[in-house]
Amino acid sequence: MLSNQETEELKQFAAEIRIHTIRQMAARGFGHMGGAMSICDLLSVLYGKQMKYDAGNPEWEERDWLICSKGHAGPAVYAALALKGFFPMEWLETLNQPGTRLPSHCDHLKTPGIDVTTGSLGQGLSVAAGVALAKKTNGKENTIYCIIGDGESQEGQNWEAVMFAAQQKLDNLILFIDNNGQQLDNRTEAICNMESLKEKLESFHWETREVCGHDVAAVNEAIEEAGKLKGRPHAIILDTVKGKGCTFAENKLKNHHITVTEEQAVEALEALKKG
Repeated sequence: MLSNQETEELKQFAAEIRIHTIRQMAARGFGHMGGAMSICDLLSVLYGKQMKYDAGNPEWEERDWLICSKGHAGPAVYAALALKGFFPMEWLETLNQPGTRLPSHCDHLKTPGIDVTTGSLGQGLSVAAGVALAKKTNGKENTIYCIIGDGESQEGQNWEAVMFAAQQKLDNLILFIDNNGQQLDNRTEAICNMESLKEKLESFHWETREVCGHDVAAVNEAIEEAGKLKGRPHAIILDTVKGKGCTFAENKLKNHHITVTEEQAVEALEALKKG
């Protein structure tokens, strides 16, 4: 359980991730704002409290892995990595520009701290399950974290990975589903209604919880509880708001990939700084 001070520190870290995510996209003039902003609180908990990592040695064998399968949320991950010292903050100004080390989607070959190249939706969980099995087979204690989107959960390959992970009893795997109710061009229920993801995952023998994805204390507690249970993979469904914390993106339907003007960025940043 987090102390009050730890909770406030993680809330501030999440705000900083949002600030630098907006700044990146403002420098480029566009980006995947919606799905990046909805996972900032999760990233705050992972990089601020739960994950084992060494910013000076991103390939450290004992590290925990994070596979952001919804690779278009890369700018939020980059913000967290830069704030934790994986690379200079100045890199954030180069998002998705020629010669950048920070492409639009996560790329292991370009960015320190990115464990797996992602962006082809539906594939990240399969990779995560493979890594988790390899670590378990070799007697390692790494935890493998994977983030997918609720729209992405419509991809069939995810469910093959879900079956595989349960069969292999991959209790070192924690899946987060960013359940923000939207995908590229509409509400998820209008495209392909997944109904209760919790019931589906439980039917596949996953230990499953559903929490508010913007409550850092609840997210942290869910991760800690998952770590105590052995013999099953774990899923944490994060009920989130797409574009959370960005004044010109939050509660907008068409906020998956949007233009960002200087005026919009200034307004959003001022709102975040005020808390």
